[in-house]
Amino acid sequence: MVEQSSEIDISGPDASALSVSGAGPDRTETESGLADVLAELVGTEQVPADSHFFTDLGANSLVMAQFCARVRKRPDLPSPSMRDIYRYPTIRDLAEALAPAAPPPNEAAGPTTAPAAPVSAAPPAPLPHTSRLTHFLCGTFQLLAFLGYSFLSGLVTGTGYEWVADGNGVADIYVRSLLFGGTGFIALCVFPVIAKWLLVGRTKPADFPVWGLAYMRFWLVKVLLHANPMVFLAGTPLYVLYLRALGARIGKGVTILSHTLPVCPDLVTIGAGTVIRKDSFILGYRAHRGRIQTGRITLGEGVFIGEKTTLDIDTSMGDGAQLGHASALHRGQAVPAGERWHGSPAEPAGTDYLRVPPARCGTLRRTWFGLGTLLQLVFLYIPLAVGGMYMLFTAVPAIGDRLDPDTEDLAPVQLLADAALLSLVLFVGFIVVGLGVLYTLPRLLRLFVRPDRVYPLYGFHYALHRTTARLTNVKFFAWLFGDSSFVVHYLRGLGYDLSHVEQTGSNFGTEVQHETPLLVSVGSGTMIADGLSVLNADYSSTSFRLSKVSIGPRNFLGNNIAYPVGGRTGENCLLATKVMIPLDGEIRQGVGLLGSPCFEIPRSVDRDARFDHLREGEELGTRLRAKNHYNLRSMAWWLLARWLHVFVLTLFALATVDLYGMAGHVVIGAYLALTLAFSTAYYIVLERCMTGFRGLRPQLCSIYDRDFWRIERLWKVPSQWLNIFNGTPFKSLVWRLMGVRVGRMVFDDGCYITDRTLAVIGDECTLNAGSKVQCHSQEDGTFKSDFIRLGAGTTLGVSAHVHYGVTMGEGSVLVSDSFLMKGEEVPPGARWGGNPAVEMPAADGPPGAPVLTAATADATAATVS
Repeated sequence: MVEQSSEIDISGPDASALSVSGAGPDRTETESGLADVLAELVGTEQVPADSHFFTDLGANSLVMAQFCARVRKRPDLPSPSMRDIYRYPTIRDLAEALAPAAPPPNEAAGPTTAPAAPVSAAPPAPLPHTSRLTHFLCGTFQLLAFLGYSFLSGLVTGTGYEWVADGNGVADIYVRSLLFGGTGFIALCVFPVIAKWLLVGRTKPADFPVWGLAYMRFWLVKVLLHANPMVFLAGTPLYVLYLRALGARIGKGVTILSHTLPVCPDLVTIGAGTVIRKDSFILGYRAHRGRIQTGRITLGEGVFIGEKTTLDIDTSMGDGAQLGHASALHRGQAVPAGERWHGSPAEPAGTDYLRVPPARCGTLRRTWFGLGTLLQLVFLYIPLAVGGMYMLFTAVPAIGDRLDPDTEDLAPVQLLADAALLSLVLFVGFIVVGLGVLYTLPRLLRLFVRPDRVYPLYGFHYALHRTTARLTNVKFFAWLFGDSSFVVHYLRGLGYDLSHVEQTGSNFGTEVQHETPLLVSVGSGTMIADGLSVLNADYSSTSFRLSKVSIGPRNFLGNNIAYPVGGRTGENCLLATKVMIPLDGEIRQGVGLLGSPCFEIPRSVDRDARFDHLREGEELGTRLRAKNHYNLRSMAWWLLARWLHVFVLTLFALATVDLYGMAGHVVIGAYLALTLAFSTAYYIVLERCMTGFRGLRPQLCSIYDRDFWRIERLWKVPSQWLNIFNGTPFKSLVWRLMGVRVGRMVFDDGCYITDRTLAVIGDECTLNAGSKVQCHSQEDGTFKSDFIRLGAGTTLGVSAHVHYGVTMGEGSVLVSDSFLMKGEEVPPGARWGGNPAVEMPAADGPPGAPVLTAATADATAATVS
C-alpha cells in the first residue's frame, strides 16, 4: 500500500555522516541501526541523521509505524513508539532519546551484557480451553431464550390487544390501553431486576470463562437489562432509582447521562453530587482472553466523568476528582481526591472540566421531575402508543378487514397490494413528517432555552433541551444524507451555521451528533469523518448551560471525536481519530493533534498531497458533479432498499393478522423471530450483492474516485441490528456471512467492523463492547484502506479502536479505550495500550499509578451508603 518516494534529497555533506561528533560508540551504533531500517523503508541507500522524518524524507505515519515495527524485531535496538517518532523526528534525536541512562559509577566498569529482549517477545500465555460442546450448548441456550422471550411477548401482546379491542368508545379504549400498556411497562422494568437477583444475586468480583454455565446466567441478565425501557430514561432521577434497585450504591444528587447500564451494578459505587456524561462505559466487567472478569468501580462525592470515557474494573476516583473527555482509567488506576486527570490512560492534568456554576436543584425538584416524567409516560405516551396504534390499524382497511371475522378470505394478490400500499404510506409519511418536525420544532424550543445562560437540571428548560437533542439526532436522516454533498443542506436545515462551508462532497459522515444543532458552526473547507459528537452543553450535578461550538476552517476531523465547548483549535488543523480536544493553552493552528492527551504532529506531509490537484479549479467542479450524481443514485438505492425491507415486514405482519384466528398468540411470537431472521439474511445478501460476493481490495485513492464512491454506498447498509447478537456464537456466524474471515469460538461482546472483507480475526479472539476494527481512513481528500489481522487469542478491550493496516500477534492484548494506529505490528503475547497505543508493562496500570485497594473501595462505599 505504501508508495516509495522517489524525490528524497540525500545529497550534501551530511548524507553519509550518521554519527554525531563526540558521541559514544553505543549511540553511533544505535543511529546507524535506526538509519539502516528507515533507509530500507523509504527506498534510499542512506538517511542523514538530522533529516526530519516527515518534512525532509517525505514519510508519513504509516511508513513510520512500519519503521517502529521493524525496529522492535531487532534485539540490538531500542523500541520506539509513534509518540517517540513525533516527539523526536530525526534519527539523531530519536537515538538520543531512546538511549539507556548511564549506569551508576560503581557499575560503570562492570561486565557488559547483551541487551535484554523486549518483554513483548515472550511467547503468549496459553489460552483457556473451551470445548466445542460447551460453545454449542451456550449458543443453543441463547437461541432458546430468545425464542421463549419472543413467544411470551406474543402471548402477552395478543391477549392485551384482544382486551383493548373489547373496549367501547374512545374513553374505554384509553383506559384499557393505559392499564395494559402501564402494566407492560412496569413488567418490562421489574422483570430484569427480579431475574438479576434470582439468577446472579449480589454480584462479587469474579473471573469465569465465557460460554460456560456462569456466563449463561450473566448473559441473560445483561440482555434483559439492556432491553428494558428504563435505558431511555437516562438523565432522569428515575434512572438512578432503577440502578439502586439493581444493587448499585448511589448517593444523593447523582446525574447519569450515559445510556450504557452497568451490567454489574452491585460493584458500582457512586458518591453524592457526581455527574457522568453520555457515551461513557462504566460496565463493572470486561472480557479478557476468553474470560469474564468483574470488579469494583468506586466514585467518591462530587466526581465529574467526561464524555466518551471508559472506566475499567478495579478503578476509583476520590471526592471532587475529575476525569476529562476522551479519557480512561485502566485497571488498578485511582484518581486521588480533588485531582483532575485526563488521557488514556489518565494522568494528572490542570484542566478544569466542571465549567458551569451550580444551581438550586434539591431533592424536591428531582422528585417532581421524576414523578412528572413517569406520569407523562404512563398517562400520555403509553396509551397513545397502545390505543392509538390499535385505533389507527383498525381504521386502515388493509388491517381492519382482516380483523373483521365477517370478512371473506382475501386473495394473496390483495395481501401483496395492501402490504405495498401500507408500507409506502408509512415510509414516505415518516420521511415527510420527520423532516418537517426536525426543521421547525427545534427552532421553536430555542425561544425558551437561551445560550450561555445557566439553568437548573430537572426543570422545564432541561426537558426542552432533552427534547431538542432527541429530535435532531435521528440516525435515519444522518445515514440518508451523510457522505454526500446533501448532508450540508440537511444540517443547515437543522440549524447548523454552515454559511461559509466550501462543498467537498464529503463534508460530514453518517454518524454526527450534537446536543443542539442551533449552536454549531463549521468553517469553510472543513471535512469531518464519522463519529463526531459536538458537546454544546456543560453539565454539573445541578445545572447545565448551552454554548456555541465553533470548528475552524480548513480542518480535518477523524473518527470518534468529542468536540467540547471551548475547544482550543483554530484554522487548518488535523484532528486525528479519538483525539482529545484541548481546553486550555494557546489556540492550535496549522498543526495536527494526535492522542489523549493530545500532542502536536505535522498537519500534512508531501505524500498526502498527491491528489490535491483534484480538489481545486475546474477539475474539482467536474469531479464533484459526478460524485453528486453517484451519491444521489446511492441515496435513491438506499431508500428503495429500506422501503423493501419495511414492505416485507409489513407483508409478514398482515399475514400474521390473517393467521391469528387459526394459530392464535403463537403466530405473534413467530413473527418476532421471523423478522429477526429475515432482517439478518436480507442485509447480509444486500451487502454481498453490492460487493459482487468478492472481497474488497486495499485502496489508495482520491475521494473523487469512483472506487471510493462505491465504498461510500456500501457504508449505507444498516448494521445496528448486529447488536442483538452480541455475546453469542451467532455474532461470529453473521460476521463470516458478511465476509469477515473469522475463526472459531470468537467472543464478540459488541465490536463493530467496517469494510468487513478486509478484516481477519483468528480463533478464540475476545472482542469487548464498544471496540472497533476500522479498515480504512479518510485524510482530507485521500481515502486509504488495508487489511487488519488479529491473531488467535487476541483481546480488544472496551472501546478500543484498531486502525487499518494493523497486525496483532497471537495472544496479544489491546487494553481499554486504546487507539492502535495504522500500520502497527503488535508482537505475539504483547500487551499494548494508550492513545496512541504503545507497549505497556504486564501490570494493569501504568508505572507509578496509584492502585485501588479493597480498603479504599470499602471506605468510599461506606461513605456513600
